[in-house]
Amino acid sequence: MAEPLKNHFGPEIPKRIAKMISDVHPEFQSRPFINTSLKGYDGLELLDRGRKIADALREHLPDDYPEAVAILVKSIGPTLEEEPNKGMGSFLYMPHTMFVQRHGLDHFEESMVAQYELTQRFTAESSIRPFIEKYPKKSLARLRKWTRDGSEHVRRLVSEGTRPRLPWSSRLRMFQEDPTPVIELLELLKDDESLYVRRSVANNLNDIGKDNPEVLYKTAARWLKDASPEREWVVKHALRSAIKRGEAGALKVIGYAGSAKIDVSNGLILPEAPTIGDSIKIRFTATNNTSRRQKALVDLQIHFVKSNGSTSAKVFKLKEVELAAGQSETLGKTVSLKQHTTRKHFPGLHRVDALLNGEAVTVGSFELNE
Repeated sequence: MAEPLKNHFGPEIPKRIAKMISDVHPEFQSRPFINTSLKGYDGLELLDRGRKIADALREHLPDDYPEAVAILVKSIGPTLEEEPNKGMGSFLYMPHTMFVQRHGLDHFEESMVAQYELTQRFTAESSIRPFIEKYPKKSLARLRKWTRDGSEHVRRLVSEGTRPRLPWSSRLRMFQEDPTPVIELLELLKDDESLYVRRSVANNLNDIGKDNPEVLYKTAARWLKDASPEREWVVKHALRSAIKRGEAGALKVIGYAGSAKIDVSNGLILPEAPTIGDSIKIRFTATNNTSRRQKALVDLQIHFVKSNGSTSAKVFKLKEVELAAGQSETLGKTVSLKQHTTRKHFPGLHRVDALLNGEAVTVGSFELNE
């Protein structure tokens, strides 16, 4: 079992932060700060430990926020470019970003300067979001400027910080409703020299597609015109969730428009009555019974039974096939029915489909037992 992340963020963290601050601000009361930080610390998870230290910083740094955040920024160490491969070491600055997020919202300029520095040592993708919500015009102007910054970490902050559905962070509902300002920023970053940034661009566009699928399709189609291999990768990565959901608009962008005239036969599911914890083997034959060659995106879909007896479909990727007239190909997958933190299994009848360019064709079913 993996060691909990909080174990990498132990009592030594506030002690290190205290030393860094006292080195640049001798008046800092290190011992009271450490005592405040560590009160009840052992019982806290990772993020709550960060918040605890952030609030202790607010208590023991000067009351004037601009002065306090200037001291904090002055105390920080080398950038990730200067000291790469820090791993969990960069989490040292998590309380710093939380300090800005929790206590600096009324001080736009000082907080944005701090986040510019901190994202080059950790990440400010979560802490910048309240500022985007409170100061949308000023924040977007600053982010546009940062698309031209020399640091890939700053450029990535633009794309990652504006994701409407950034994991483990609050949603930016203004961009869920109208992603136009975000698309304008992504346009400036889609061909960024850094894969780190381009991957973030793709993830942002993938987010946008969950609320605004037509924006995703149109943007992806536009970006594919005269695209470099690097930009093609960005588009495919951005479309991945929509393709997995079988959305016709996404499939059309990558060349799989309309129904596939392919027959599905010889469905085989073994065992027919598996038990939770087993694996099942699913096989079927795809045949092109037309007189012309056909391409199709073929996936597998299982309708898993939920705790309340309803079902929820999950798609498993298979392959892209190209079949000549009369040609057949056997496809399939072995699927684990073990309990996972991300997918719990419940007994009941599970339907299995083949997805051909997003359209479902029944393969069969199996009865899952406890």
